[in-house]
Amino acid sequence: MLGNKIKDLRKDKHITQKELAKLMNVSQQTVGAWETGRAIPGSDTLGELADLFNVSTDYLLGRSDNEKKPYYELTDKEKKDIALQAEKLMEGIESGENLNFYGEPATEEQKERLLIAVQTAMEMNKRKAKKNFTPKKYRN
Repeated sequence: MLGNKIKDLRKDKHITQKELAKLMNVSQQTVGAWETGRAIPGSDTLGELADLFNVSTDYLLGRSDNEKKPYYELTDKEKKDIALQAEKLMEGIESGENLNFYGEPATEEQKERLLIAVQTAMEMNKRKAKKNFTPKKYRN
């Protein structure tokens, strides 16, 4: 079931429904509806979910058990580079003004979630760039 796959993939990435909703520009209720099968994401949204979770749309739809990654998938080195860039960004945030949420200093958990969100966004942007700029002869 599509909803179970979305839920499992979200949990594997340690992302809450609220965080996924923000990344996908939808409401938390929409994510909940996807996960329970009360709603189905549109085709564009399905593609964005596949990119975010690094799986094929066929895998999400249950047409394939193979999570074959497309040509624009990030290499481990690219993911490590992005993780380093995200950490540097966090260091910059921490060394500058205090990082506050609602007037209170950010907890370590909040900082970790922010790092995960930044890293996920950077990975999505890198995948999209690879998708747009990879020459056709190197695409699968």
